[in-house]
Amino acid sequence: MTAIERFLMSRRDLLRGAGGMAAYAMLPGVPAEPGAIRLRLLETSDLHMFIYDYDYYRDRPDLTLGLARTAELIAAARAEAPNCLLFDNGDTIQGNPLSDDVASGRRPFADGIHPMFRVMNLLRYDAGTLGNHEFNYGLDFLGRATAGARFPIVSANISWSDGRPYAPPTAVLERTLVAADGRRHRLKIGVIGFLPPQVTIWDKARLKERVVTEDIVQAASRHVPALRRKCDLLVALCHSGPGSANGQPGAENSALALAAVPGIDVVFLGHSHRVFPGPDYAGLAGADADKGTLAGIPAVMPGFWGSHLGVIDLDLARRGGDWMVAGFSGEARPIYRREAGKVTPLGATSAPVLAAAKPEHEAARTYVNRPIGTFEAPMTSYFAIAADDPSVALINAAQIAYARPLLAGTPHASLPLLSAASPMKAGPTPDSFTDIPAGPVALRHVADLYPYPNLITAVRVNGVQVKGWLERAAAFFSRRDPGREEPQPLVAGRHPAYNFDVIAGLTYSIDITRPARYDTGGRLLDAEAGRIGDLMLDGRPLADDQEVIVVTNNYRASGGGSFPGLDGGNIVFQGPDANRDAIVRYVEEKGTVPAPAPGVWRFKAPPRPLVATFDSAPAGRDHLAAYPAIRFIGEGEAGMARYAVTLGAVPG
Repeated sequence: MTAIERFLMSRRDLLRGAGGMAAYAMLPGVPAEPGAIRLRLLETSDLHMFIYDYDYYRDRPDLTLGLARTAELIAAARAEAPNCLLFDNGDTIQGNPLSDDVASGRRPFADGIHPMFRVMNLLRYDAGTLGNHEFNYGLDFLGRATAGARFPIVSANISWSDGRPYAPPTAVLERTLVAADGRRHRLKIGVIGFLPPQVTIWDKARLKERVVTEDIVQAASRHVPALRRKCDLLVALCHSGPGSANGQPGAENSALALAAVPGIDVVFLGHSHRVFPGPDYAGLAGADADKGTLAGIPAVMPGFWGSHLGVIDLDLARRGGDWMVAGFSGEARPIYRREAGKVTPLGATSAPVLAAAKPEHEAARTYVNRPIGTFEAPMTSYFAIAADDPSVALINAAQIAYARPLLAGTPHASLPLLSAASPMKAGPTPDSFTDIPAGPVALRHVADLYPYPNLITAVRVNGVQVKGWLERAAAFFSRRDPGREEPQPLVAGRHPAYNFDVIAGLTYSIDITRPARYDTGGRLLDAEAGRIGDLMLDGRPLADDQEVIVVTNNYRASGGGSFPGLDGGNIVFQGPDANRDAIVRYVEEKGTVPAPAPGVWRFKAPPRPLVATFDSAPAGRDHLAAYPAIRFIGEGEAGMARYAVTLGAVPG
């Protein structure tokens, strides 16, 4: 072990033991030098192209999102601290109709620069990294977009298939900082970035094996020692959630394991769309959700869509000629407050930011308001996790209509054609649900049904694989103890509803009084366990050897969500169009779309009625008449409403 490696490990051990506060004052024989520096580091993450505080799906302002609002927090944070750097942690250029319109190629960038990077240049970002959704529009578009950034964009665990770095793995920022005694010091801040290695699976259709990824911790172990020797402070931009301290190789969420790599001083998190420090991660082993540390070092995650600004203040002291972190504090500052269902903004919007993106914003509004058809009944997703849902049924109907003629004349044409879809907008905030009224339908309404730019894809599977698929989907639910009469939570923690697939063309029941076969990450728990029953195809039990074609999206077909039997090896059709385009085509061809008849799945009725609770938007109360087994029972968390579904209250 070299002297510098021993030094780095010593400082890491001290930092953990002292909880990160004034740790290096304990270094024996190394007196502190005068002139401490307070350095503020700011982070945005998962902006998903929300520049404006605007909901394009509902065509109205939204006070809970938008970089234009976060920008005011950035300005205030800079005014409080003269030594300040600003970072972005990925998932920046995809996520709403504005991003789709910009990526469509219908018009060039207004000034040759992608509007998000135009705004970020205006806000003087110091560095950024890539998220997984950066690749949703393909490598060529990503290259054109990032070319306009006037700050380094680093990523250490992705490279071209020939071994060349896809992006610079690291960067060193040289900044002149002012100490408490007024003296100026030139410091070098090292920056390294990481993304979920699963990006090559999730976007396999677009990446076509042109790039390869590496485990986050493995990549850090290769790059951090060399970067550490070049800098006074090392910041990791990790587009990943915390995960666990013992992080498995190739894990999607690895920030906690990354924080334990010697030499890293600060970790910025993202990807999980949650907030840290704060109650979202209370009790997580290896994390301090109050102080904001992972493995003893400062860390922050600033929500999503610009909802928060991550702030970390470092006290830097020089000892023996080296700068060290002598203390820190961290927080995620919100742009709004929600009380009793009312949203109160905590600042204004930035007029320069709005002006910088105005041409694209107005073009996107015009584009998404184009009429395409009529809905005979409302289309909502308020209860999509508690009952068979018409919004999911519409997606499935559109996918089957798209795929059937394209499979005609192929060796797969004679097989039963099914379709898998999930609730794409079902929380976690009151504004994150689909709510399309009956009547004229615009393009923005379809984008609200299906906000992701997935590509339509078909796979060939047998009955055993179909049941495994559904068992993995059923892991979304917690187990309901049939011996307890009091209400119990319906959902197994806070997990994305887009992993709760419904397969149309079948009928089946889900028995949530039974143990799950898989956990919510797709790991096999018990091969003998099962919740799926009464699995029927055309009124007959689905045979294990019955082969079928299932239309889904490229994310799921390539292994996204860790569903058994889906790894990209059984794809029989890859459409040139997005799933959302298939829905648009379906509505345009129908003209008037009747209310889809769900009739696919139901909860297995227990011997006696049982109650399970879940949170959804308060606006769902207006649609309860269509769901006789569901009732409103009170206020939920974070502005949500709490509902109860009674299992066994209605036939089924």
